[in-house]
Order: sequence, then structure tokens, then C-alpha cells
Amino acid sequence: MTGVLGDRERVEWLALARAPKIGPVSFFQLLDKFGSPVEAAKSVPQLKLDYQAAEQEIDMCRRAGGQIVCACEENYPPALSALSPPPPVLSMIGDHGLLKRPAIGIVGARNASAAGRKLARLIAAGVGAAGLVSVSGLARGIDGEAHAASLETGTIAVLAGGVDQVYPPQHQDLYSAIAEKGLIVSERRFGHRATARDFPRRNRIITGLSVGTVIVEAAERSGSLISARMAGEQGREVMAVPGSPLDARAAGTNRLLRNGATLVRHADDVIEAVSAQIARQDDLFAFQPTAKGAHTVPDIPEGLAGRVYESLSPTPVAIEEIALASACSARQCASVLLELELEGRAITHAGGLASRT
Repeated sequence: MTGVLGDRERVEWLALARAPKIGPVSFFQLLDKFGSPVEAAKSVPQLKLDYQAAEQEIDMCRRAGGQIVCACEENYPPALSALSPPPPVLSMIGDHGLLKRPAIGIVGARNASAAGRKLARLIAAGVGAAGLVSVSGLARGIDGEAHAASLETGTIAVLAGGVDQVYPPQHQDLYSAIAEKGLIVSERRFGHRATARDFPRRNRIITGLSVGTVIVEAAERSGSLISARMAGEQGREVMAVPGSPLDARAAGTNRLLRNGATLVRHADDVIEAVSAQIARQDDLFAFQPTAKGAHTVPDIPEGLAGRVYESLSPTPVAIEEIALASACSARQCASVLLELELEGRAITHAGGLASRT
């Protein structure tokens, strides 16, 4: 299944993606093993696919002016297709053409300082003037400033909830403006209200769409640092704006710089840092149809997810030790940890460590 799916194929793909306890890793394992969502449902009795709910979701998205795109289709974002595994489905409202242009993620503190907000606006406006799209998460603070400053040049808002769910509510007007002039994207079900476990999925899409991500302000335990780590794991440029050591909102960004992130002061620095990636973007993100065999993931024995989760503790532990305690390979353990992290139940750290959330 590549190119553009027929109506029935789209319903079947979406139904598998929305099945209980099915995440990106397990989705592509089933697809790789059985060849299609229908064959997977026939071969795994406990896998109950709700085709009617999938049809309703597609219809609701269309009535809202949006579209559901599957990972095997040509109009799926090529930058996300390069991830392993990519989100199986995306809901989108707005200008899909923005996905063909190089993008910069701009994220940071919700309680941003006046200086941080100004920097976010200047960076977003500057990269926009250079032809790049800004990507962020529609949150208060840095995210909102980046979106507002790049409405006319191109901005993409990635939501943690459904593509129709405005969060925070104060950004209703900004959401409407982005839907009209930019692009709204979500991995989650239409109508889904965001919970804490949805934000790692959102962050992974923000960094996945971008050739590089700029962290403007972030405290030591900020979710923006998760975005920075994900960008690094995806092979994308990680950039940070330095801040005063006396400001807690700069503690995370300063630590990123100490650990090797690229220091940026303004848009010109950002453009210089990602120029090589932009030049290679056509090769890096060439369309790769996500069908049988396109994303091979290791077989996960039944019950392994539970064993890995039980092996985790609030204290970060080496993934190799978690795999040993769970009686699995490091590759199997890494796949399970990805699934657990996307569910909001675990977090992986720099240095090959993981912990329970």
C-alpha cells in the first residue's frame, strides 16, 4: 500500500492504529508480519478493530476541514517518514504544502521571560524570512510567540490532543489563524483531549518535522529538554539560546550547551547551523513508503512490556541492565521503552539510561 489509499484501505489502516494498546512499534510489527491491517485482525483474535469508529473519525476530520494521512501515502510528511517508526497516522488541517519546506522547531518555557519571548519572535521571524517554516506545540510562552511571529511566512502547530482540540484555550484565536494560514497536525484521535502521556508523542513529531530544534528557555526538568533529546536521537541539529546562570528558566538550556548543543543567538546562527542539513534534505527525507518490510522492528515476546516496566525505577538505569533484568535483547528493550515513553510511562535519558516516570 503506497501512493494514495482508497477509502476502505484508509479505514482499515486507521482502525489498526487506533486499536487498544497499539503504538507505532506494535503497529509496524503487525504490518510487517501479516502484510495488512485486515490480515493482522484475522490472525490475532484478541485484536478488535473498530472500523465504524475509524469511518466516523475520518468523516469528522473532513467536516472540520482536515484530512487523515497514513504513513504509507505520498503526501505523508517525508521528514517523519524517515523516523523509525513514524507515527502511523496524522490528522492535518491547513496548508499541507508547508511540509515540503525545511522547518525549524522552536520550543521553550511556558512561563518564559520577556527576553525569551522576544528572542522566540525574532528567531521565528528571521528563519521565516529566509524561507524556513517554524514548528512548535501551541503552548503558552515560547511556542505561542514563535507561531505568532511566523504566521505570514509559514508555521506548523503540533497538538498533543486531537487536531480539533485547542490547548491552552487562550490560544483559540492563534489556533484559528494557524488553521487558516499555516498547518495544524496531530497524531491522536479526533476529539481526544490531551493527557500528560500525549506530550512525548507531540514533541517527537515537532523534532521529527524539523531539520533542527531551538530551545529558547528551559528549566532543568522542562519538557523542552525531552524535545532536545529526541531531536538528537533523530539525527537533527540541537540548538540552544544561552541565558543567565541566575535565571532558573535558563538552567536547562545552559546545560544543553555544556553537553554539546549548538549555541545560537539569533536567526542567522540558526540558519548557519542547519545549512548542511537543508542542503541534504532531499536525500535525507526522500519519500520512503511505509508498507510491509519498510520498518523492521524486533519481535517483542508476549509480556515483555510488563517485564521491562517492572524493571524500571525512578532512578535512571542503563538500558543494558534493564534488558538483562527483563530477559531480552537491548534492541527489544529499546523498542519497548519507546512504546512506554510514548504512553507516558517511561523516559529515556542521555547516556543510554531509562527510568519510570
